[in-house]
Amino acid sequence: MKVSVIMSCYNSQETVGRSIESILGQTYQDIELLVCDDGSIDNTFKILTDFEKADSRVKVYKNKKNLGLTKSLNILIDNSSGNYIAR
Repeated sequence: MKVSVIMSCYNSQETVGRSIESILGQTYQDIELLVCDDGSIDNTFKILTDFEKADSRVKVYKNKKNLGLTKSLNILIDNSSGNYIAR
């Protein structure tokens, strides 16, 4: 059963890499990780796209402006393909 893990971030360049590594390092591997950059103005989006290039389970989305957590998570839910959604 595929699990869609969703995560939204905003100006998180200091912590987002460790968060992604933690999710991808779990023993259960049948996942997709959907991450939304909610209009960051730091290097968050670059970090996310580097992970997306390195691991096919990572899918990155970017909001043109900051929409907030709820709207960002709803975008990710709409784009998920797993049997379950985890946050």
